[in-house]
Amino acid sequence: MQKYLLLLCTLILLYSCNTLQKMTNSEIKHIESAGELTPFRVLLTTNEQDATVLRQSCKDLKFSQDKEIIKKLISRMKATMFAESGVGIAAPQIGISRNIFLFVRVDQPNAPVEVAINPKIVNRADETICFERDGCLSIPNVSGNSIRYPWVEVEYLNENGEKVREKLVGYSRQDNFVAVIFQHEFDHLQGVLFTDKLCE
Repeated sequence: MQKYLLLLCTLILLYSCNTLQKMTNSEIKHIESAGELTPFRVLLTTNEQDATVLRQSCKDLKFSQDKEIIKKLISRMKATMFAESGVGIAAPQIGISRNIFLFVRVDQPNAPVEVAINPKIVNRADETICFERDGCLSIPNVSGNSIRYPWVEVEYLNENGEKVREKLVGYSRQDNFVAVIFQHEFDHLQGVLFTDKLCE
């Protein structure tokens, strides 16, 4: 009896830890509501309903099963980021509570856009820095200095479903702040905004 109880508890634990879920019909409908080059409406903290969505933790994507709809989601997120002149955008900012964001690789030539699916921060610096003039598309006309790590080691799937693991370094607006962009967008997936991390 004890053996079966232990097995049951293990199965429940494994099931509860599995956040990989196919996209819902409402998520698909939202993504399919316009063409792939059409920007989404950006959710704002000044709207009560939007603010509730922005404060939710996101779920992982099942890339292998939702590949086509994820492709369209990425395309529309890029269109949104470019229209808003941003350097990053996370799915909850356009009303999809999923673990995916885009970030501009300001550390690379021509600053390409990278896609991070189901991202993780697996290691980070011991010390923190105060990053100046952090801002957010969802918090218009507000900026502030936020507490960030000068480097982070990250893991994620790229838009082709390939696993990427790398160390991102950079926190200077004059030179390179890609590590800060990644942290900012990663926070969105946890329901955290830069205003929660302001330096004293």
